[in-house]
Amino acid sequence: MSGSARNYNNKQRIHGIMIKQAFKRKMVDKIVSVLAILCVLAAIIPLGSILLEVIKNGASAISLDLLTQPPGAIGSTISGGIAPAIQGTLIVIGLASLIGVPVGILAGIYLSEFASDKELFPSAVRLFNDVLTGLPSVVIGIVGYITIVLTIGSFSVLAGAFSLSIIMIPIVVRITEETLKIVPNSIREAGHSLGIPKWKITLFIVLKSAKSGVLTGIILSISRIAGETAPLIMTILGTSLFFTSFVKPIDALPLRIWRLASQPYESAHSQGWGAALILIVIVVVLSMLLRLLAQRKGFHIKAVHV
Repeated sequence: MSGSARNYNNKQRIHGIMIKQAFKRKMVDKIVSVLAILCVLAAIIPLGSILLEVIKNGASAISLDLLTQPPGAIGSTISGGIAPAIQGTLIVIGLASLIGVPVGILAGIYLSEFASDKELFPSAVRLFNDVLTGLPSVVIGIVGYITIVLTIGSFSVLAGAFSLSIIMIPIVVRITEETLKIVPNSIREAGHSLGIPKWKITLFIVLKSAKSGVLTGIILSISRIAGETAPLIMTILGTSLFFTSFVKPIDALPLRIWRLASQPYESAHSQGWGAALILIVIVVVLSMLLRLLAQRKGFHIKAVHV
């Protein structure tokens, strides 16, 4: 066999191997794509079924009285509404955010910009933050009961907000830290080259560049605490009255849903579904308002994974 014939055969063999490898890569790519789509469907279907169930059972219970009236007497037919619970949920979430968000953002800034990986204290803070993320909410409720309720001698809005802020802080800390690490070092170096102090570079340049991710962390933390029940049972207790003081009990939607669901009456269950739908709407509306605020400021929310 001549040399040209051997070269031709080698080229044909190499060409055949390349075709097989390309076909194999395409098949693997299609299989992985199908698996990814199936995983997305596996996550969406349960969520969608829950939302449909809540909407189906809760929409019929929505009325003006439900939204504006305090709870009525418990019996075979329950009158009144859940207005104090709606008010209490907004107050507790707002106060918890005022406590937890600044602490979480400042702690995340410290871990990302000022702490060294070789130091013991930042490592301990990260470890404690990770442990706090997975801590059962009922334990946090017990902490709020011991530190606030027993101290002032009464269930109160402050105790509930304090407990919920503990749940918020580790989420905001982790996402703030990871988001700030994504900011290119060239931005920091540009600030240093102009003689700007590090704290100004961090707050007005780095944090501003990463505020989309930080805002995402705030949204996730609010969504996390909006449906918590166990900490509220031990801290705000619940009441049928509207808000009167930060050191007195208050109602909240998770508490009201829990109490209505525990009643043996169909009317109570109907109000419970309505309250669940309203809670979902509140979380969605708060998220949309923050996103609209972000768009008005000229930046976009980006997905950040913890």
